Amino acid sequence: MTTPVESTHQLELVGVEVTEALGERIGESAAAGLVIDLRGELGAGKTALVRGLARGLGVEGMVRSPTFMIVSLHKGPISLLHVDAYRLEDPAELALHGWDDWLASSVIAVEWADRVEAILPARRLRVDLAHQGVNVRTARICATGPSSRDGVALVYERAIVC
Repeated sequence: MTTPVESTHQLELVGVEVTEALGERIGESAAAGLVIDLRGELGAGKTALVRGLARGLGVEGMVRSPTFMIVSLHKGPISLLHVDAYRLEDPAELALHGWDDWLASSVIAVEWADRVEAILPARRLRVDLAHQGVNVRTARICATGPSSRDGVALVYERAIVC
């Protein structure tokens, strides 16, 4: 029987470049099926982290918050599904955007993940971003769900704990 645990690490991020670099490290270690649960107030760095994530995955092109479209698909060696759940009323709405199909074949980054927590897998990488001053953010990163030697554990160990 596996036990639910949360491995947690906290980082100070000074400047948007450092936030993007964290995302890039995550992307370089990621595999299809990884879900990244992003939380934080407006301007905390969620989209900056996803820009770096896309770079690390080998995705080309502009990455912007998909606020009005809800979901943006960025194709690459491993595709990135970028979700902005801020405007969603019901987590089931993600099914209309192909959630189940993309869950197995891509990396999914969900901004405002607390609004759709019911649809998120228990095993995921959660990143809570917070303002700490001008150009300074903190990132609290957890590998949530039952502990195992899986893709979430590998990303956490390679990209976060280093």
